[in-house]
Amino acid sequence: MSAHSIFSPSASHRILNCPPSLMLCSGAADQPSPYAAEGTCAHELCAYLVEKALGRDVKDPTEDLDYYSAEMQSCAEGYASFVMEEYEKARETCPDARVFIEQRVDISRWVPGCGGTADCIILSDGVLEIIDYKNGTGIPVSATSEEYGGNTQLMCYCLGALEMFDGIYDIDSVKMVIYQPRRDNISTYAMSKEDLLAWADGVLAPTARLALEGKGEFRAGDHCRFCRVKATCRKRAEYNLEAAKYDFKMPAELEDYEVDSILMMADRLTSWANDVKEYALAEALKGKEYEHFKIVEGRSNRKYTSEEDVAKTVEAAGYDPWERKIRGVTAMTSMLGKKKFEELLGGLTYKPRGKPALVPRTDKRPEMKNTAEEDFKE
Repeated sequence: MSAHSIFSPSASHRILNCPPSLMLCSGAADQPSPYAAEGTCAHELCAYLVEKALGRDVKDPTEDLDYYSAEMQSCAEGYASFVMEEYEKARETCPDARVFIEQRVDISRWVPGCGGTADCIILSDGVLEIIDYKNGTGIPVSATSEEYGGNTQLMCYCLGALEMFDGIYDIDSVKMVIYQPRRDNISTYAMSKEDLLAWADGVLAPTARLALEGKGEFRAGDHCRFCRVKATCRKRAEYNLEAAKYDFKMPAELEDYEVDSILMMADRLTSWANDVKEYALAEALKGKEYEHFKIVEGRSNRKYTSEEDVAKTVEAAGYDPWERKIRGVTAMTSMLGKKKFEELLGGLTYKPRGKPALVPRTDKRPEMKNTAEEDFKE
């Protein structure tokens, strides 16, 4: 198996934190996901719209996208607009700035055989910018990281782009951007070329060497989220079972510092338990038997065998089978276009206050005041 096939920039955060997971995951089957397939479609649409905005001759992929929707179109249009805005900013100081879409990059100088595909690269004198589209609706992805400053996937892409273009554009700084429209998230981080190369030589290369040799220490944490063996990893189990030391006391019996500690681990504990349940179900469906569990048929709701036949039957009986519903904001924006939408409906829309949520202090959203309970009583 080649190094390229088992070490990828998208998995770099996990591998750098837990080097042995690289070889462990290489022997585990990759489970296809509808979310990943949807993301692939979204990236294809994004690439098309940017290329089209740049005046390039490209084929519209819409008819061939299995997961195409009005929301996907709106998100992709927003991404294309954002890329063009960044491009115009670059041209203000560098008239011959260039844009590369879905550009293959190679970082084998630091990780043998490793490469990846950058969604968007904008090059101008002195500055290299990488823009990465994230289609997910789960956890907001950040362009920064506590350990290394920047997002390691984008740092890898920057290294590959430097290898290709540094001699042409004399780059001295890199800018990394995450564009995640379904979470209303745009995250940016900049660093010097010297700092990026120091990280590549001092952290990426030696840790990748350990990982490719199957060495290093197992370490559990948030990086386990996309690990192929996360459900059965013993280190992750030990890490999450730390909660057992509280002996499941009632919340009122806990000290404030204990509540704070439990909150820190609650999400990962829930995530781990769900991963174990999904794994066990998949194994049971293959024939494995567990002493205290069995497979049963879940509840389901009745469905029509044919909506067309149902409509005809109800209409023939003298009733109206249809219900009318106004298009949502996203679908209406897609139909009218952003400019026309604002012109016609800008004054008829509002954004209600979001439901209060308890989140880590590292979250970028501003803290609500102590009056939150009164504000949201209704």
